[in-house]
This record gives sequence, structure tokens and C-alpha cells, in this order.
Amino acid sequence: MDYKQIAQNILDSVGGASNVKDATHCMTRLRLVLKDPSLADKAKVEKLEGVIQVVEAGGQFQVVLGGKVNKIYDEFLPLVNVEGGEEVAITGDKGSLVNTVLQTISKIFTPIVPAIAASGLIKGLLSAASRLGWVDPAGSTYIILFAASNIIFYFIPVFLAYTTAKALKTNEIIAMVLGAFLCYPQIDALVQDVATVSTIFGLPVVKTAFTIGEQTRVFSYTESVIPIVLSVIVLSFLERFLKKVIPDILQIILVPGLCLIIMLPVMLTVVGPIGAYIGYGMQWLYSSLMGISPLLGGAVVGGLWGVFVIFGAHRALLPIGLNDVSVTAAVHNCGAGHNTLMCYAGAANFSQAGAALGVMLKTKSKELKQVAAAGSLSAFLVGITEPAIYGCNLRLKKPMICAIIAGALGGAIMGIGGASNHGFANNGILTIATYYCSDNTLGMFLSYLIGIAVAFFGAAILTYIVGFEDDADNAL
Repeated sequence: MDYKQIAQNILDSVGGASNVKDATHCMTRLRLVLKDPSLADKAKVEKLEGVIQVVEAGGQFQVVLGGKVNKIYDEFLPLVNVEGGEEVAITGDKGSLVNTVLQTISKIFTPIVPAIAASGLIKGLLSAASRLGWVDPAGSTYIILFAASNIIFYFIPVFLAYTTAKALKTNEIIAMVLGAFLCYPQIDALVQDVATVSTIFGLPVVKTAFTIGEQTRVFSYTESVIPIVLSVIVLSFLERFLKKVIPDILQIILVPGLCLIIMLPVMLTVVGPIGAYIGYGMQWLYSSLMGISPLLGGAVVGGLWGVFVIFGAHRALLPIGLNDVSVTAAVHNCGAGHNTLMCYAGAANFSQAGAALGVMLKTKSKELKQVAAAGSLSAFLVGITEPAIYGCNLRLKKPMICAIIAGALGGAIMGIGGASNHGFANNGILTIATYYCSDNTLGMFLSYLIGIAVAFFGAAILTYIVGFEDDADNAL
């Protein structure tokens, strides 16, 4: 497969380099923002070698490529200068504003997903190994690997500073300095010392504490999500302003220097505390909604997560899960925060895998069997569902409906049993042990196992029984 040629074919079919305003990618999709969407030939792109499907959503022209997206993106980027592309101001149109926000959220959080997935895999293996007695939790091997699995969460302000700055086209290094500042041990100790009044330039450093269940946690910027994102947003406006008023010859020194001097008090006295309250507000709202009916919450997420994936909207929900992990990190003995959002999403992932398996077993088309088998395996092992969704389930319609039903049932079971994921692992069989850490009971873990089993086998059986129009060779 010639990835460079595929990239060139895609570019030619969307109106050429002059029509591409921005190009990013997630785990399976090449995401393009086009200056004139009418110039793109969707039907032509869908017929290109290597292309699974095209989705137009959130103001993006999304080309679903599956696991080969990284290689195609690497060949695509040199063909179009998106970094030097024309800046288009946000208009007052509601749709444009919503699309811009969703695109920015995706750019901020999508790049860190692989590292989070790797962390989840390590956490899962450590959890399983310690419970089986294969590794001593007090031993150096466990301590080192556990530290590696926690790096992405502990220093997440640094990573988010970089991705946010890149998304907003501001200075990535200065943004990372701000993120590292929030994680610096002396600053962390200062923020958590609520008994002592601290100031910067005479302004009070805001410190606070929150109650989660029966435990009170003094807020720490390490592992926090929202404060650094808001800080870099403010930084982007500040940097643009300074570049307008400072002569070019002085900008290389004065702009970054003034940005740091101004942003430090702004972060500690205004933006950081606002971000902290927003983060805990998000966690409280999500927990309250799930507390009304965990069964209903699990069913809604388990059933509709696959629908969110179709439109790429699931990326916009990542901050909720990551924020949940950061807010709850200090209340668990295992040292890792938990979240239920990705847990319920696991029911959706396994249901898509099951529906694709049902297609593979039912169809008489050899080509569709191969596509369905590959999609099922991808979703089952590592929780990447786009190949299953676009390769067969959505195209054949009925398998997608079966997956939604089975995913809702699986999510409901998880909700009833109180299943949760420690860390933030993608849902696949390889990360299953992250649902059974030292803070999770056997019953909670079993509810997750039963939930994914119902989702997987339920979707497979339903798809096989309900069937579909098996003219798959034409559809493909």
C-alpha cells in the first residue's frame, strides 16, 4: 500500500492544498477543516484505496482510515502547509462557534490518548500481577512501573499545556513552563498549605478544599485538567496582544518574559481557582446525574457512545472522564483516580465488536467477512471501534441497532454493579484488569465482566438472528 499516493489522492479529492485550512488526526481518522467544503468530492474519497468511510461532522471532513491513519497523515502533512494556513476569524454564527469549540477540544485531548491508553495497559497488568502474587507491590519493579503509569496523570498540566498551545497556535514552550510550574513541588506544597496566607505581588494565592463523599481533599494543581487549559487560553490572547504592542526586535525576549511574569499571578489568583471550581463542578454534575440512576446512566452511555463515535463527538466527552480521574485521585488507596464514563463506554466498544462478529458469521461475502473480522478484533482487543462501525455495522444498519441495544444492556449492568475504571484506559480485553484494582470489590469487577459479556455476545447473537441485507459486495 502506497501511503504517499493515498495521501495525494485524498488531497486532490478535497480541492487541493489551497483548500485545506487545518489537518489533524485521531486514532483512526484524518480530520480536515476545509476552506470551501463544496470543493470536496465525498463519493470519490470514499472509493479511494485505504479509505473506510467519510464523515462530515463538527465542521470537519473526517476520512476514516483505521490503524494506518498515522502513516497516511505523515505523508499528507508535507503536501499541505496547514501551519501557515490562513486564519479565519470566528463569526457570530452559532454553528461555527460550536464547531470551532468541538474542533479545539478534539485537538487538545486527542494527542494524549495514546499515552493514556499505554498507562491504562500498564496499570491493568500491574493490578493483575499483584493480585495473582506475581509481583510484590512493595518491590522496586512494581514501584517503577506504577510510577511510569502515573506520569501522564501527575504531569497532565504539562502535556495539556503543550496540546492546548498547539491547538491555539501560541508558544508551546512557554505554555509547558506554566504547566510545569503548577506541578513544581514547592508550588504544590504552597497551594496545599491552606493554613498559611501566601501572596504574589501582594495578591492572595487562592487555596481551597473540596469534599468528595466523606473525605475532604485540599486542591492540588498536579493531575488537574481545566486550570491549565484555561490558563493557556488566556496566554494565547496575552501573547497576541504583546506582539502587537512590542517592536519586533524586542519580542524574542520581552514577549515570553512578560507572558510568564503576568501569567503566574493570573494563574494563582484568578484563572487557576476558576478552573478548579469548574473541574469540581463538572465532577459534581456528572456524579449527581449518575447518582439519580446508575442503571439509566450506564444504559445511555453504553448505548449511545457508538453513535457519538460516528460524528466524532466522543472526543468532546474526554474532558469529563479525565477530570473525574484528576478529582478523585487522592481518595483511593491505589493512588489512581477513577472514572465511570469510559467504563460504560466499554459496553459500547464490546457491543460494536460483537455486532461485527455477528456480521462475520452471518455473511456469505468473503470480502465482508474479512472486513468484519478485522473490525471486531480491533474493537475487542484495544477498543478502537471505527473499523467495525464504518466497515460493516453502520453500513448494514441493523447490526448498528443491535450494537446499540446490547451496549445499553451492558452499560446498565455496569451501572447497577458500580463498575469503575481506575486511571483512564481504553476499553479492550488487554486493559480489563484496570477494573479490578485494590479499591474495587469483586462484585464491582464482576459487574464489568458481565456487562461487556452481555454487550459482546448479545450484539453478536442479535445481529446473527436479526440479519441484514447481504449484498455486501456492492456495499463495499
